[in-house]
Amino acid sequence: MKLYEYAFTRSIRARWTLQELGVDFEAISVNVFAGEALRPEFLKLNPAAKLPVLVDGDFVLTESAAIVLYLAEKYGKFLPTDARGRAEVNKWLLFTVTELEQPLWRIAKNEFLYPEEQRLAADIPLASEDFRRMADVSERHMQERRFVVGDSVTVADFVLAYTLDWANEVQLLDRYPQLAGYMERMYARPKAPKRIAELRASIQS
Repeated sequence: MKLYEYAFTRSIRARWTLQELGVDFEAISVNVFAGEALRPEFLKLNPAAKLPVLVDGDFVLTESAAIVLYLAEKYGKFLPTDARGRAEVNKWLLFTVTELEQPLWRIAKNEFLYPEEQRLAADIPLASEDFRRMADVSERHMQERRFVVGDSVTVADFVLAYTLDWANEVQLLDRYPQLAGYMERMYARPKAPKRIAELRASIQS
């Protein structure tokens, strides 16, 4: 099994799941900021030129949420066994990648990903407020909860914890004690990946 990844990107979600599962995999770094995702050999794997990409034999899978679900299904861990529990996992996975991640993505694009002349500084506070409205929902949900769904860890936790760490990097977790504490607990797990700040620092040093 191969995981095409790069440091602090959303590929952390796939890496986290593989590490928690204890699955052996080959990590292949693709520096998206140096244009390596635009090379023809990588575009054959993912025409969208994005990470992560999981290759399992002759099966190629993209999109981090789809990858973590596939791995959980394949190895029979980190998913509830009942239909309603699995539906709840899907709900919170989709909530995370659509409602929490997308504002963070807009911020990143307008801060440093878009060419400077295309950046819209006014969109950053708007995206920040969009994130906070949905983080309010998550904060209430996590009251007196250890995990997003049920009484044990699921792949929804790996995806959410990474996304919260991303939000923390842009100072958007300041008024969410439940989410901040949950994120810290998740990253304290023995098989958790490194934090975004540590990975970014390792590249820049």
